[in-house]
Amino acid sequence: MRAGRVFAYGAAAGLLGDLLLGDPRRGHPVAAFGRAAGAVEQVLWRDHRGWGALHTAVCAGGTAALGLAASRAVRRSPAASLALTAAATWAVVGGTSLAREADAIGRALDAGDVEAARARLPHLCGRDPQALDADGIARAVVESVAENTSDAVVGALVWGAVAGVPGLLGFRAVNTLDAMVGHRSPRYRRYGWASARLDDLAGWPGARLTAVLTTVAGGDPRGAVRAWRADAGRHPSPNAGPVEASFAGAMGVRLGGTLSYGGRVEHRPVLNGATGRAVRAGSGDIARAVRLSRRVGGLALGVCAGARLLASGAASLKNRGVTKGRTS
Repeated sequence: MRAGRVFAYGAAAGLLGDLLLGDPRRGHPVAAFGRAAGAVEQVLWRDHRGWGALHTAVCAGGTAALGLAASRAVRRSPAASLALTAAATWAVVGGTSLAREADAIGRALDAGDVEAARARLPHLCGRDPQALDADGIARAVVESVAENTSDAVVGALVWGAVAGVPGLLGFRAVNTLDAMVGHRSPRYRRYGWASARLDDLAGWPGARLTAVLTTVAGGDPRGAVRAWRADAGRHPSPNAGPVEASFAGAMGVRLGGTLSYGGRVEHRPVLNGATGRAVRAGSGDIARAVRLSRRVGGLALGVCAGARLLASGAASLKNRGVTKGRTS
């Protein structure tokens, strides 16, 4: 079986597994990676960029190398290769858990239980829940759904299409490291610099594909493109900007503005502020964002699998031409 088919079928099976099973409550591979990365940090931590870069290389590079070794070990068996790709895809994507957490918060807000929504919010994002009212929680959820559609689904599929299992595992390792050490706290301002920059680079193609697919899957393609072009560059994150702006335009809402992380208040630019309305609790905005995220994820699978199949077919034709030229 060609590599393109292995990825296409394996990624589809992995996404189906995520849809049916979600993330395990215990023993998740990403959680195991987090514990290992934390142990490496205890050994290597210094308030220095070089030591942080070494931490990134050991953790992300080691994970990608493990994926490469596993791929080579099963390369002679198409069934084993497909199973490995499916397992890796299921391990690194998180679309179902993302949707479940967002829906749980949405149901709490629909029921008027703001305290329950506040208690649940840290499962989804790092905002300070006590600083948010019901509408602020709803906006935080929509923004998190948008950003994590890229980080937890599309970005992984892009790198899986590029590099197979090593790409899937490596992307998730980089993204997890950024969440662990990539923020600008006193401890990680220098040490986490390399992880944050690598995450920006690794997330760049997935974020742009997410934004493109959002314009296709959303209810207002023109609004999505308009908001993306006008506001994405104003966002402090080079990757969250296009994704959140396109979601805002597609849904006809405003995102961004004042938010609080770990007691630190940030004033971010408003996205789609010219035409969008405020996100409101109980309005169905969270459910709409979840549905849009699922459609984008499905389209991303089609695009990435199709691209890998085309590339594999082109490589096969090229190899046949070289072989024919040598034997004629």
